[in-house]
Amino acid sequence: MDWKLEVVVVPVADVDRAKTFYEEQAGFAVDHDTRIRDGLRVVQLTPPGSACSIVLGTDLTDAPAGSVKGLQLVVPDIDRAYKELLARGVEVSPVQHFEAGNRVDGRGEVWNSFVFFNDPDGNGWAVQEAPGRR
Repeated sequence: MDWKLEVVVVPVADVDRAKTFYEEQAGFAVDHDTRIRDGLRVVQLTPPGSACSIVLGTDLTDAPAGSVKGLQLVVPDIDRAYKELLARGVEVSPVQHFEAGNRVDGRGEVWNSFVFFNDPDGNGWAVQEAPGRR
């Protein structure tokens, strides 16, 4: 039996501001924006090519806005992802290349490459180049 991660709730203070950020700046597709009842709104967004979505909303979680750290996206080309995020106005870290330091011959090699950004509430994201690309 497959167990697939489908949705991650991301706590935000202002649903409209977060929806705009994820749709227009991060490039996520809006799957739906539904008001189930007074005080309960669910906005589901999915990164391009992902099988897992995020959900923003009101009355979904007790977690404080901005408390989610370590969300991770994987891309085939970190330099292209970096340029796309910058072009959309996302405050993103420079590309960081991490070396594997325990090679037998003592030479370092790039283990993986990342950029990092936060949403307007401070929820933290890492964008990783798919392993083995460099």
